[in-house]
Amino acid sequence: MTGGRIEHVEAGALAGRPLRWFDFVMAAFVTILLLSNVLGAGKVAVVNLPGIGPWPFGAGILFFPISYVIGDVLTEVYGYARARRCIWAGFAAMLFMAFMSWVVVALPPAADWTGQAAYQQVFGQVPRIVFASICAFWVGEFVNSYVLARMKVWTQGRHLWTRTIGSTIAGEGVDSLIFYPLAFWGAQGWTNALVIKVLLTQWALKVSWEVLLTPVTYLVVGWLKRREGVDVYDEATDFTPFRAKV
Repeated sequence: MTGGRIEHVEAGALAGRPLRWFDFVMAAFVTILLLSNVLGAGKVAVVNLPGIGPWPFGAGILFFPISYVIGDVLTEVYGYARARRCIWAGFAAMLFMAFMSWVVVALPPAADWTGQAAYQQVFGQVPRIVFASICAFWVGEFVNSYVLARMKVWTQGRHLWTRTIGSTIAGEGVDSLIFYPLAFWGAQGWTNALVIKVLLTQWALKVSWEVLLTPVTYLVVGWLKRREGVDVYDEATDFTPFRAKV
């Protein structure tokens, strides 16, 4: 189907149905997830705010929230079960990335290679932070997908913005609530008050990103529904995160 009638179906009715764009959306989800963690997680940037002055922020916040936007698109267009497959794919990719980083950093460098210190600084993240990031992602994404799927049924598919923003408030809230205490509570240089301040700040910024990207979400969701010809409702879905069947 290339832009014809959109059929409202229950999630189970998608079994065996060709979904031409699902693999591309999943690939985008995993790509954003990995790149935002590799390239953005380790850098603290700064922006000069009028009347406030320099304000530091984690550079990853510019791109990591996009994974939640794509997660919203996956659940809205393809249903919770297929979003669940993507979350597990992202989880496995993050585990392998952490393992590969550990192996590559641990390998003895050649005597005439001078980049080991810089390489280790970028890719040799503290295991505690890696563990916190993976746990927070897994729980936060499932909360995000569950809330959006349930809200879609409650609202009968109306008011997309309420469920994309509402699910992000819940998902990113849980993500931040898990990540920052696990990663930094009691760590050197981090007071408990600072952990809470950064947690709340990052949560607010991530939700703000979702709000700003709402028009883009509408465009992508509408385009995909027309191309796939379906609008999925999770009315009889098993919402356990541990079920592999779609």
